[in-house]
Amino acid sequence: MAVNNTTEEYELPCGRELERVWERMDVVGAGLADEHELSCPHCRVARESLLALREATQELIAEPEATPPDLVGRIMSAVRAEVRRGQMLTLPATELGPVEVSEQAVAVVLRYAADSVGGVRARRCRVRAVGEGPNGESVVEVELTLAVSLRNAAGGEALSRVRERVTAAAAARVGLVLAKLDLVMVDVYEETAGDDR
Repeated sequence: MAVNNTTEEYELPCGRELERVWERMDVVGAGLADEHELSCPHCRVARESLLALREATQELIAEPEATPPDLVGRIMSAVRAEVRRGQMLTLPATELGPVEVSEQAVAVVLRYAADSVGGVRARRCRVRAVGEGPNGESVVEVELTLAVSLRNAAGGEALSRVRERVTAAAAARVGLVLAKLDLVMVDVYEETAGDDR
C-alpha cells in the first residue's frame, strides 16, 4: 500500500522519504533494520505515526460501517503535519516539569528575529539538535538563509545585527543553547515605496 496518493513526496528532516519508512516498517519490526533506522529519531517518530495509522486503518476495515471517502486523505494530512513539525526540542525545566517545543516553532521565532533587522528578510531556517545543555535544554545548530535589500549598503553590518538578534532570541525568547549559526545570503531584493523595513 502506498503512503501518499499524490505526486508529492515527503522528506523527513534526516533526508529519508516518508514512503521509504512506510515500505520498511515490517523489515524494521522483524529486527532487520539498517543502522540509520535504528538510530534516527526522525524515522522512529514517523514509523510510530505510521504504525498508529496502520492500526487505525485495520480497525476501520474490521468495522461493518462504510468509511467516509476522504478518510485516508484526512489521516495522511495529519501524518504529514506531524512529520513537518520536526523533532521536539527540550527547553530548560520549569517548576511544572519538562517543556518541549518543535523545531518548526523555534524556526519561526528565529526568522522573526532576523526579519527585525532593516534591509534583511529571513527565508528558510533549519534547526537541528546536537546535544544537551547544562540545564537539560537542547543545544542546537541553525542554518538561516536570507535575502538582503539592494539598498543595504552595509551588508556585513546588517548580517552582524542578524547574528546578534537570532542568538539573543534563541537564548532569551526560546531558552535554547545556540552552538552554531550559519547565515547564508541567497538572494537580493529591491525595496518598494511602501516597504518600510
